Amino acid sequence: MQLTSSHPRTRPIAAGHLRAFEAVARHLNFRAAAEELSLTQSAVSRQIQALEDEVGTALFLRHTRAVELTSAGSQLLRAAASALERIDASVRQIRQSAGRKSVAITTWASFASMWLIPRLEAFQRDHPDIDIRIDATDNAVDLATSDVDLALRYAVPQGIPAGAHRLFGEQLTPVASPWLLKTHPIRSIEDLSKCALIEAGDAHRTRHLEWLTWQRWLDTFGEAPASTTGKRGSRSTPAKLSPQRWMYFNYANQIVQAALTGQGVALARLPLVAESLASGALVEPLPHTRLDSPLVYWLMVAPRSAQRPEVKAFCDWLLLQAAATREAIGDIPDPDTIDQMD
Repeated sequence: MQLTSSHPRTRPIAAGHLRAFEAVARHLNFRAAAEELSLTQSAVSRQIQALEDEVGTALFLRHTRAVELTSAGSQLLRAAASALERIDASVRQIRQSAGRKSVAITTWASFASMWLIPRLEAFQRDHPDIDIRIDATDNAVDLATSDVDLALRYAVPQGIPAGAHRLFGEQLTPVASPWLLKTHPIRSIEDLSKCALIEAGDAHRTRHLEWLTWQRWLDTFGEAPASTTGKRGSRSTPAKLSPQRWMYFNYANQIVQAALTGQGVALARLPLVAESLASGALVEPLPHTRLDSPLVYWLMVAPRSAQRPEVKAFCDWLLLQAAATREAIGDIPDPDTIDQMD
């Protein structure tokens, strides 16, 4: 269907039909869109027809059992989806501010479980009227369009926008449970061959995260790496270090849990295990072999949330916690990032 007119339309379209359009475009199915919107299929069809009349051209190609977007429909979808997401986020924000005070945080699962959540009880004790919502995901959330107030992220300084707060840097260090060290003492790098070595299983596939591997650590403190291929196919192993076995996990909390239960020696991120080292649950057998990492932990605040009192209170508390962690791990920030610290 192509609608033509000798006089192009200039008045803005009515926004009411965009919700139906976005749902049909997402599902490419009128029935599924109708079910999502709690409308009849004919009502959705009428809304799409009215929108096409207003736009002046067809937005969908109707086939017997399916629909597809036209080029005009694809163009409108790119604008409508973003606009509706922003509207929904604003409405959620308004509803939040009209009710209980709350702070929504996005971060990744390992950091939430190992660093943030164990500290939250202290904040909640001092601020019992503020609700906390944690969205733990590995996917980056857009602070401009989501209803999240704060993002805690892990990246090199070059990958972080201006205005982010540096929480602390990172070093990698071998850690093990004290009872594993009773049966397998580790006084030198060569002693690691008596144990299983635990590391991030997919770090070698991602830029910068290869700093989390034993290979990088051994390149710095151990023997020169051999060119032979390890049992995982693409992984080389150090020439004079053959551990009892390798263990690979995708998440930092899994790596540390395996070390806590005595399954091997983990190459751990120091900020995430500082509490376990302080309590004695983990031991750092080779403390003079800490490896500096280029990766940094950051706090980012959504611009629309920055002035809310509950968000400011949480940020102030979070920065104090970060300062304590910096002191515990002896973190000395890079001069290029020191101006972004709290």
